[in-house]
Amino acid sequence: MKYLTNSSTTKALSLRERVVPNEVRGRVRGASLALIVLIAIPLFAALPPQDVVTLGSGVSSGLTVDVPVFIRDTSGTPLGIDQPFGSRIQSYSIKVDYSPASAIQSVTFTRAGITQSLTPAFESSPSSAGSISLLDTFDETTNLVPFTSNAALPGNQVAKLHFTFNPGTLQGTVVTLTLDPTLTQLSNQAGTTSETVNSSTLLLVNGSVIQTQDIPLLDPRVLILLGIVLALVAIRLRP
Repeated sequence: MKYLTNSSTTKALSLRERVVPNEVRGRVRGASLALIVLIAIPLFAALPPQDVVTLGSGVSSGLTVDVPVFIRDTSGTPLGIDQPFGSRIQSYSIKVDYSPASAIQSVTFTRAGITQSLTPAFESSPSSAGSISLLDTFDETTNLVPFTSNAALPGNQVAKLHFTFNPGTLQGTVVTLTLDPTLTQLSNQAGTTSETVNSSTLLLVNGSVIQTQDIPLLDPRVLILLGIVLALVAIRLRP
């Protein structure tokens, strides 16, 4: 009969110490992963449906470019064409920040698409350096906004941004368009129900504009010549 020496016993124990912790660690990892999955599934399942506001993207090879703005009416949200009277998307506030502001000479924000032919009960388009907003409210009885429920993304066009670039804008300039997550929201006509990013009922998708060619500066000599021509015309028209 052979007996393990102290050295053999030590090696056997050392091997066992290495193997057992590995098995334990594997079981712990498996249990942890299962726990994460069990926690994550209810969280994802609990996410409510969301309506979506989307800024399109544009490519410009000249001084101006139009960017469409969309709203997707998703069924099952607090507001929508699938909801009863008084709970439809009849009002929106959409604020867009654009950068760099130095690339843009002017911008307008107007109704388009399914809202173009409607008459708003209220409309405003305030602007400041680097941002512009569009606020519209429509009477649900006389000017129902005709959203298509669950339309393919990005949804129905409701407005458009019209940008004019500054002379001197370089080819390859990218103007980012970002929806303000606080001031962009949808509501019913009365304003008693709103969908916002904070309430997890509204999803925002940003856009951009790319200038594909240099916008030349106006030659100062042309400006001088134009001034002279206008002065001569004014003199000739004098009684």
